[in-house]
Amino acid sequence: MFVDSVVIKVASGKGGDGMVHMHREKYRPHGGPDGGDGGKGGSVIFEVRAGLNTLNKFHYNSEFFAEDGKNGGPSNRSGRSAKDLVVPVPPGTILYNEETMALVGDLTQNGQQLVVAKGGRGGRGNQHFASSRNQMPLTAEKGEPGEEMTLRLELKLIADVGLVGMPNAGKSSILAASTNAKPKIANYPFTTLEPALGVVTLDEDHSLVLADIPGLIEGASEGHGLGFDFLRHLQRTRVLIHVLDGSSENPLQDYETINTELDLFDEHLASLPQVVVLNKMDLPDVAAKYEPLKAAFEQKGIALLDISAVTQYHLKELFWKVAETIANTPVEEALPDLPVYQALEDPNAYQIEKTDDGWVVSGRKIEKAAAMTYWEQPGSVRRFQRLMTALGIEKALREAGIQEGETVIVGEWELEWQD
Repeated sequence: MFVDSVVIKVASGKGGDGMVHMHREKYRPHGGPDGGDGGKGGSVIFEVRAGLNTLNKFHYNSEFFAEDGKNGGPSNRSGRSAKDLVVPVPPGTILYNEETMALVGDLTQNGQQLVVAKGGRGGRGNQHFASSRNQMPLTAEKGEPGEEMTLRLELKLIADVGLVGMPNAGKSSILAASTNAKPKIANYPFTTLEPALGVVTLDEDHSLVLADIPGLIEGASEGHGLGFDFLRHLQRTRVLIHVLDGSSENPLQDYETINTELDLFDEHLASLPQVVVLNKMDLPDVAAKYEPLKAAFEQKGIALLDISAVTQYHLKELFWKVAETIANTPVEEALPDLPVYQALEDPNAYQIEKTDDGWVVSGRKIEKAAAMTYWEQPGSVRRFQRLMTALGIEKALREAGIQEGETVIVGEWELEWQD
């Protein structure tokens, strides 16, 4: 089975909680705060592995959760940070935020890494909250929550050359005859249900990565047949080998149909250089029609090559022609690296909504602060109250008409409003 589009869930680890602890030993009853910090939560990192060429494993495992950091301990001992979770993906993997469909990353180079969910930082122990006015603080932080995201992964095969043509034109036979790839081959349409890659070695200094794409039919760009799912694999190729079925009633019309579908799906595809070949020259009736077809294509300014995948007639010449075309085709600029996923919204932004249950305050920073607050510690609660004031939430609630004793809901916590 070949999987080239999957939806998965990722979550980084929560940071470990900081500790409230006072140093105690004989003859030092007031040794001061020594609560340790929590460890950092593990991040979820995607890494390109050159040996992979499908997303099959994500079909069976669609959840990737990193570990949480450990809590801090006494004597200023910090909790252990969790290991990052590294998820290997094949070259050509594109990641989208499933909810917004925003591009998260485009992974093309072997070893390239992308942090998609950053691990939460560890909470600070009470050692950090000591001051000249408060030498025995009972204040610490819980660990920062991890990040969760639903991602859509799409795979675009990376190849120098893409084989395109109508079903049963002989593309798989060309791939099998020229490379060590072993695609399924039979005399009926849509034999190729999965894209296949092979390497054509011309000499010690020249080789080509070749992709066989399932046959296209009219309407493929609109999702008919198999074309819509596989057209994207052509978008990274630099040159197309347009294979015409010599036994077809009208190879010239087939040529126009395929190019129309490429143009409808992506104008870039239609602009790629093409080497057009007439296959099945081992058949007498195909050999007889070659010269008239060659003349018809020459009127369009296209050089038509004659080949036979079965007898390997002119295959070597074909691939040297392709190598020459690639050498004369400029390399497009690669997409910029996106090393870390970053949310686009303002982290200080918030919303206030009056519901039957109370006043719901939502926002990235305030919800994170609530999750990191020890509600049983007065010092931690005062820090949260100061943040409410600094962000303007307290003022906004007063202006909205909140009353004494009403409930304020922040994330999972319900608070009672007191003037």
